[in-house]
Amino acid sequence: MRAVNLLPRDHSQNGGGLPSAPVLAGVCAGVLVAAILGADFMMQSGKVTKEQRALDSLQAKVDALPAAPEGPSVEQTQLAGEHSARVTALSAAMGNRVAWDRVFREFSLVLPEDVWLTNLTAHSPVSPSAVPGTAPTSAGTPTQFSIQGRTYSHDGVARLLSRLQVVPDLQNVTLVSSTLSKAGSQDVVEFSIVADLRTATGATGT
Repeated sequence: MRAVNLLPRDHSQNGGGLPSAPVLAGVCAGVLVAAILGADFMMQSGKVTKEQRALDSLQAKVDALPAAPEGPSVEQTQLAGEHSARVTALSAAMGNRVAWDRVFREFSLVLPEDVWLTNLTAHSPVSPSAVPGTAPTSAGTPTQFSIQGRTYSHDGVARLLSRLQVVPDLQNVTLVSSTLSKAGSQDVVEFSIVADLRTATGATGT
C-alpha cells in the first residue's frame, strides 16, 4: 500500500509571501501620481469656474447698457450740409472784406504834402470761389487800388511810392507812368500808381 503525506505544504519554502520592494514602490508611485493629477484637476476646475463667473458678470453689464442711438436722419444730414455750405460762404465773404475807413486813413497819413490827386479808384477783391462763374484773373498789373495825380518832380513820385509800400492794407504797389508836363506855367509830373488790397486772409483776391 502507498503512503500519502496529509500534512500541508510549507509555502515559505515555495517562494510565497509579501510582494517585493520594486512592486511596492511602483504601486506607491502610481497612487502619488493619481493624487497629484486629481489635485491639479480640482485647481483648474476652480479657476475655470471663477473665470466663467467673471465672464457672466461682464456679460450682464453689457446686456444692461442702453441701446445705441440711431444715426442722423436724411433731413438732419441735409440740414447739416446746408449749414456747412452757409458757413463756408460766410467765411469766404468775411475773408475778402476790406475795412475802407482804415485803408483811406492810412493812405491819407502817408500822402506827401507836395502831391495832389486827380483821380482815385478802389474796389473790393472778389474771391472766385465766392461768386459762381467768376474766373480767377491772371497775375499781372494790380487793379484794385488806382490813383492818378500830380507832383512837382519825379523825386516826389518816388517818395510817394516808398510811402505806399509801408501801408499794411496795400501790396504790389506799382508805378504805371510818370510823365513831365505843364499845368499852366508850372512844370509838374503826372503819375499813375496801382496796387492790390490785402484782405483779412492776406490774399489779394485775384
